[in-house]
Amino acid sequence: MTRSFPTSGAPHVAPQTSVASVMLQVLLALLPGVLTYAWFFGPGVLVQIALAVFFALLFEAVMLRWRGRELKPFINDYSAVLTAVLFALCIPPLAPWWISCVAMLFAMVFAKHLYGGLGQNVFNPAMVGYVVVLISFPQAMTAWLPPLSLSEIDLGLGAILATIFTGQVPVAGGWDAVTQATPLDLLKTGIESGRLVPELRTSAVFGYFGGKGWEWVASGYALGGLYLLYKRVISWQVPTAVILIVIVLSLPAWLIDPAINPDPLQHVFSGAVLLTAFFIATDPVSGCVSNRGRLVFGAGVGLLTLVIRRWGGYPDGAAFAVLLMNMAAPLIDRYTRPRMYGE
Repeated sequence: MTRSFPTSGAPHVAPQTSVASVMLQVLLALLPGVLTYAWFFGPGVLVQIALAVFFALLFEAVMLRWRGRELKPFINDYSAVLTAVLFALCIPPLAPWWISCVAMLFAMVFAKHLYGGLGQNVFNPAMVGYVVVLISFPQAMTAWLPPLSLSEIDLGLGAILATIFTGQVPVAGGWDAVTQATPLDLLKTGIESGRLVPELRTSAVFGYFGGKGWEWVASGYALGGLYLLYKRVISWQVPTAVILIVIVLSLPAWLIDPAINPDPLQHVFSGAVLLTAFFIATDPVSGCVSNRGRLVFGAGVGLLTLVIRRWGGYPDGAAFAVLLMNMAAPLIDRYTRPRMYGE
């Protein structure tokens, strides 16, 4: 028995994809990582997200008015919200409120609107804001919380809000009582001081293959990234290149001398590698356009992240790697353009 289905003739119109719908899907994909972050490290990250979103929308509105543009549709496209959320996930949960203000000023005003607005920015706005405050206020940007399971002091939401808005921890012992070095901090300072990786990994801050808590946060980002790949919101080239380069380049060093070189999974599941691979380096505006260019771009991000972690002054380096590759993106696109049909 043959069935016939009603069909229409050509041309077939492809479904429209708006900026707002893409940004909403990316925000949805970030939810597993955000919720896991809050579960292991407390609600401070949610407060930081709210602050960053507020300041991002504020500066977005100010710049749109200053440039003589209507607030709609730009204020409703969620691009400023996504920039704010990505930034908030990169800073300590107890960072002072003005950190978000300064970062969003540079992200929205200097990195976005002074280049012409959405679609014209050369650098990733979230990473510009993050790097500015990281370099300018290193003490505030290194006050990281341990996982709740390792914390001796239970900071409630009231204490978290008081710390963020006053700059003072309302508990005995102050900042030293509630903060702890991250796994990457501990590895970098420990190796530089002559300690061995197996010895360092006996610390309670390490989990099965990354940092305790952090490995699950990274897994949440990976889950969201796989959703974006499934929905074809992002291409596979950049995240694949970032992750593979980090693994391929760190594996020989670890096999040769595991006493002074962390294993590849430690690199992948600590710090911002997976967040960068799926959500930051895949920015279609500040990255590369061609498929080969995306592979080169992602490989460069992975390589520079490892170089900065090993020889640089910062324990992670993913943000600096993205900004450096942003500068190289136009040149990469120039030499990786696909051949024109018939050429």
